Amino acid sequence: MILSVLQAIGLFLATNIDDIIVLSLFFARGAGQRGTTTRILAGQYLGFVGILGAAVLVSLGAGAFLPPEVIPYFGLIPLALGLWAAWQAWRRRHDDDDDAAKIEGKKVAVWAVAGVTFANGGDNIGVYVPVFLNVGPAAVVAYCVVFLALVAVLVIVAKFIATRRPIAEILERWEHVLFPLVLIGLGVFILISGGAFGL
Repeated sequence: MILSVLQAIGLFLATNIDDIIVLSLFFARGAGQRGTTTRILAGQYLGFVGILGAAVLVSLGAGAFLPPEVIPYFGLIPLALGLWAAWQAWRRRHDDDDDAAKIEGKKVAVWAVAGVTFANGGDNIGVYVPVFLNVGPAAVVAYCVVFLALVAVLVIVAKFIATRRPIAEILERWEHVLFPLVLIGLGVFILISGGAFGL
């Protein structure tokens, strides 16, 4: 069991380290808004529970619920969110009180965090399924418990990074550009790496 826990920690770190950047941008986007951390945490948990559920279902032979060729198309979620954020930033580019608008955070939606987390989890599902297939049910449960505990740690680390003054100032100044770019890039990467649309 201890070996399973250690393997789960290593597996989580290897498959989720990229989420820190996206979560940090969500924190930068919601800076100054009450409940931002709670909404990001809830969204991350919702998205990650979806990832674990899909991985467990597929590993139990329920591939009909989530055929492997469908997973790359989840890249459309961050792509759409990134394009929407870019459109909103473009529309606000001539605001007279743009300094106040940049400093004032925007409300981060739970569904947006959950959608991006789940869409970014295609590689997680691809890695978790073979692991789950090669261990017993008790080890699968141990993996899932460790993963869910580490989700909170991931969110705390992302918040820590986003609230360090030099990083926070960069994120605050460039969030309206970085947020859409990262989401669009993430969506395109998921689509291309998964071979969606024959790419």
